[in-house]
Order: sequence, then C-alpha cells, then structure tokens
Amino acid sequence: MYLARKRCSGKTHYTIRESYRDADSYLCRDLFELGTDPERFIVYPGGNAFYIDAAVEDGIRSLGSEPAPEDMENLFWPFLKSDIRRKLEPFRSRSRRRPPEAPQSFDAHIFDKRRIHFLKTGQTDPRALGRVPAALLRPFRDKSRDEIEQSFMEMESILRPRDFKTYTYAIFNLQQFFHQRFAKDHPEFLDPDDVDGCFVEEVCRLHRDASFWAGMDAGDRLSDYLVRYAVMYFDHDYASQSLAEETLRDFINRHRHYRPPPSVVFRMEEMAAIFGSSREALKQMSRRDLWRLYRRKAQELHPDKGGDHERFVKLNEAYQQLERTKH
Repeated sequence: MYLARKRCSGKTHYTIRESYRDADSYLCRDLFELGTDPERFIVYPGGNAFYIDAAVEDGIRSLGSEPAPEDMENLFWPFLKSDIRRKLEPFRSRSRRRPPEAPQSFDAHIFDKRRIHFLKTGQTDPRALGRVPAALLRPFRDKSRDEIEQSFMEMESILRPRDFKTYTYAIFNLQQFFHQRFAKDHPEFLDPDDVDGCFVEEVCRLHRDASFWAGMDAGDRLSDYLVRYAVMYFDHDYASQSLAEETLRDFINRHRHYRPPPSVVFRMEEMAAIFGSSREALKQMSRRDLWRLYRRKAQELHPDKGGDHERFVKLNEAYQQLERTKH
C-alpha cells in the first residue's frame, strides 16, 4: 500500500494505491481517494495521540484489501501536526528497526540504478553503478512501476532546483554521447544544442522501453513521470560551483543536534489496567490483536459516545507506547 500524488489544476491530489502481482508483472489499483487534504482523515483525541478515520479503512476493505495499522500510520505520517510528529518521531524510528534481511538478487532497471546512485551519493560517474549496494535496490522489489515512480518522486524532493539539470544529465547517461574529457564533470561546457538533442532521444527511448513500463500502459502520450524530467532539464540550468558554500553546508550538517522532548511513559501494570487485560496477555498479543483490542476500547471510551475524555487520552497514549514494542 502506498500514497500516490498527482498535480491537477495547480493542486496536489492524493490517492491510496496498492501494487499486486498479475502473471509476470506488478500492477497497481486505487483503493481510496483522499483528495487535496489527507489531514482531514486524521482524528486527534487529545494529548499526542491520533488515529485514522474509520471511513478510510472501511473503504479499503470494501475493495478486498486489509489495511494494517502500521500501513495507515506510514501513509498519514507526513500530514500529522508538526508538533505531534516531532514528539513521536524518536519512538517511531526505534520501532521501525528490523533485523537485516538476507541478500537476494534483484534485477533493477538501469534507469532506476542511475537514479538511486545519484540520489544517495551525488555522483555522476556511471562506472560506479556496479557497486550500488543491493540494500538500496531492495525497496523496489515486488513493486509496480507506478509505486516505484512515486517513491522516486518523494526521494527527489531532496534535490535543489540548481541540481535538477545535473541530475537529469546523469540519470539519462548523456555523457556517453560525448568524447570530451570534461563531459562527465562539466556538461555545461558542451554544446547545449547537442546535449538537448541527446536528452530528447533518451527520453523517447525510455518511453518505448517495454521492460521499464512492465505492467503499466505507457500509451502514445509521454507519461507524466517522464514529463517531470523534461521540466527539470529544460527549465533549469547547471549549478555554479562554490567551494565556500559547499564547505559551509557540510559544516552545518555535521553539527546538527536534536534532543527529543520528554514523553508520557506508562508502566506495564498501568497499561494492563487501561486496556482491561492482563500483563501476560498484552505481552503475547500480536500487533494486529492489539490493534483490535484498542479499537474496541476506543469505541467504548470515545467522548462522542459518552466515554471519559481523560481515560480516552490515556488509552491512546498507552496504545502508542505498547504498539512500538510489537514486531
């Protein structure tokens, strides 16, 4: 399950989608339309707690898919109030740690390799592609082309406008068309008309690449996923290099510190009393069983249904703490 973004009439529209396997490829389908304001589906009962409107889960279930609690949290996390997100982020980071997976072979498309290589290293030399760690490509396994492109759109948000042209020059490997020694590091010295022609040729070639669009109908019209690279390339220029600016930015990044604010912590006995269960039962519950118990208690204690507001807030905070201990 993932969040898809699309610009329409100057606004970003959000849709929950999922990838699924069909024969030898992965397809995608829409599950729930969130519109332009996904935050309207987030409910804040009090304190640092939140939950997602049941209408979202009901809509997804009506299409035969079962949303997991962690999926819902991940999808709506960027739209949480900033102060709540800041307070919960340290605990969320710890709960998301997983033991390393055994390496598995995955034949990623060369265009995906070039993009991930530049975004993670900032390097433009294509000869280093063979050394791209398998862990960087693993997130693209078992994903539809649409989900992969949505992931890259999110990752590319770290780029500054002055990086756009260098980025497109690198990922489309335009240096392969030029023999000049400076073609790799200083494309701004090349004939711009020649580079433009090579860029258009490579975009069209990728548009016709059936292996790249496997499971997705590219159509006759250039995909919006490729149009964004045309905009990056033609609407921007190469960045001017400044050693002083790069040194200052590196110094700032290396001296950043963050101290998480104090949070409410419940003992196991308190959580057992809040949930109306035993310590042993809470410890043995799976994440999904805990979620079901939480939903039942939330309906019982919700202030809109005659419940106690203070107890409802404690229930949500206890759930957030206990849920992070589940794997």
